[in-house]
Amino acid sequence: MKRIFLAAAAVAALSVPAFAGPQYIDGTGFAVSGFDVVAYRSLDQAPVGSAQPEAVPGRADITAEFNGSTFAFATEANRDAFLENPEYYVPQYDGHCAYGVSKGGKVPGNPNLWRIVDDKLYLNITPNVVGFWEEDIPGNINLAEGNWAGIEPDAASDRVIPNYTSSAPIN
Repeated sequence: MKRIFLAAAAVAALSVPAFAGPQYIDGTGFAVSGFDVVAYRSLDQAPVGSAQPEAVPGRADITAEFNGSTFAFATEANRDAFLENPEYYVPQYDGHCAYGVSKGGKVPGNPNLWRIVDDKLYLNITPNVVGFWEEDIPGNINLAEGNWAGIEPDAASDRVIPNYTSSAPIN
């Protein structure tokens, strides 16, 4: 009987939606440095080992709130798509570097160093880190998923993205 109760409790705990923690927010004051998270889905993803197309800047006058953070969008249609299903569009690990999470920490994610894997958006911090990430993307995702539950409640990173100049969304 005790096993059945514990199994039922585990299923109930796993079926509760996991709410994201604090998003990484840089000096722009916007999640993902003010880039449009919906627009990533329309960009042509480069092969592993190649640089991705640059992210699409959002506009300061087209925004949506999600989980305590402000996201900016290039178009009202993108904002509306986001509002229908924000969990689909937000980057994994609250916008922190996926490789950093695989190593057990929260460091900023650079919006121009991105990849969509299994329909999820991942960001990384520097081009060198992208190289490490891409050596074993499935393995790094597996490590990150294992680490995330333990570090997700920690405060969002307050570090700046190295060699990156944040620009506010376009007006």
